[in-house]
Amino acid sequence: MTTNKILSEDLINKNPFLHFNEWYQEHLSSGIAIPEAMSLGTSTTDGTVSVRTVLLKEYSENGFIFFTNYNSKKGLQLSDNPKCSLLFYWSESGRQVRIEGVAEKVSPEYSDSYFITRPRESQLSAWTSEQSSVVTDRQYLEERYNYYSKKFSGLNVERPPHWGGFRIIPFWFEFWQNDIRRLHDRISYTKNNNNWKIERLAP
Repeated sequence: MTTNKILSEDLINKNPFLHFNEWYQEHLSSGIAIPEAMSLGTSTTDGTVSVRTVLLKEYSENGFIFFTNYNSKKGLQLSDNPKCSLLFYWSESGRQVRIEGVAEKVSPEYSDSYFITRPRESQLSAWTSEQSSVVTDRQYLEERYNYYSKKFSGLNVERPPHWGGFRIIPFWFEFWQNDIRRLHDRISYTKNNNNWKIERLAP
C-alpha cells in the first residue's frame, strides 16, 4: 500500500479525530496486517519510560480504547501517571500518527460489554495471567489455565475485576507522511480549550 496524496494544511480535516479516521479506514480496507497495532508509551512518576504494542479496540472523539490487566506494568503506570503516548506506524503507506494524552479507566460496564465478545480462550487467559509478574515456568501457566477452565466449565466466564479498558484522551496529534527526499510532511494538532491549533513541523 502506497499513497501519493499530499499532506497539506489546506487539505487535511480540521478535526484530528476525523483525519485519523480517514487514514485508519484506508489502512483497514487495504488488507495490511494488524493495522490496529499501536505502540503505547507510559512512565513511572520518576520518569522511567516503558513502551509496548497493544491493539486499538475502539476510537471516537472521546478517545482511543484498549484493554489490559490493570495490575500489569502498563496498568499500574497509567494509574500512577496517566500521561502517555500512542504511535501508529504503517510502513506500507509511509505514514504514522503520534498521539499524546491522558489515560482514564473505562466503566466496569463498558469493560463487561467488551469482555463477553472475546473468544473463550482469551477470557480464560485473562484469569490465568498475572500479567508482568515473574512466574516459575510455563507449567505454572498451564496449570492455572487448566484450573480456570475447570472452574468455569459449563459457565460463562466472568470478567476478572483486575481486567478492563483504558481510554486515552488526546491533547496532541501529529500526522507524519514519508517523502522520498526526506522532506517528510508533519502536521500537528494541539488542543487549545475546545479548539485545535494546526501547525506544520520541520521534518
